[in-house]
Amino acid sequence: MTAAGKPVNRTAKDEAGKETWGSFAAFVLKLALAVFVFRSFFFSFYTIPSESMLPRLWNGDYFIAAKWPYGYSRWSLPFNLPLIPGHVLASLPDRGDVVVFKHPVDKVDYIKRVIGLPGDTVALRGGQVILNGVPVKREKIADFAIAESPNTGCAWGGRATAATCTYTRFHETLPSGTSYDTLDFGRTPQDDFGPIVVPQGHVFALGDNRDNSQDSRFPATPGGGVGLIPDELLVARASVMVWSTDGSASWIKPWTWLTAARWSRIGHAI
Repeated sequence: MTAAGKPVNRTAKDEAGKETWGSFAAFVLKLALAVFVFRSFFFSFYTIPSESMLPRLWNGDYFIAAKWPYGYSRWSLPFNLPLIPGHVLASLPDRGDVVVFKHPVDKVDYIKRVIGLPGDTVALRGGQVILNGVPVKREKIADFAIAESPNTGCAWGGRATAATCTYTRFHETLPSGTSYDTLDFGRTPQDDFGPIVVPQGHVFALGDNRDNSQDSRFPATPGGGVGLIPDELLVARASVMVWSTDGSASWIKPWTWLTAARWSRIGHAI
């Protein structure tokens, strides 16, 4: 009531409030849908939690990966929603692609490098990959050195000196011409493997840190080896590094977010 005793008409004000909240809710829903579509069909963000892909990918790296190169399945969607029947627009990776995939048993995200495609015969002898009976070119190059940090220790195959860990490094070149570096810890049981023929619908993948990677040389077990990877579990192709941290940052100390960053790694193609 007003001071004059006349009632106040609140209809217009209430309607305006309802319209404002309705518009905001619609905006939030549209934004959520746009993010869902972007993450499902275009790009998604991932982080590296281990050292199995050294020297290319380091623990604490964050990167984006393209979702379309290998087709789509339920494993392409956030929360693995069963909205896509089967594997649509399926395509095989190229040898040498760094792929994100779901572990065949526990469906956790893994990342490895594809070496063998369906029909390929893959073996390792003395740490050298033999593809279809032909040894893959492998040459020793300068050692790889990485600073030790909360995210990066010095594994048993490394040599620790003044807070730096150094590993023996090789440069490997596939028949297609794709090349990359790998690490070697010395003679290990996994240096000799196979031969094995990659069956249809599967790929064979290795970690670049050959003696510190649970990959296709090992049977698929939860939290362990991945075995031969069904192509329907391929989720994305690693693309570009967007952030990297050595793990020394503290949330309550904002300035450490900058000092912990590995600035030189950001922006590089994978």
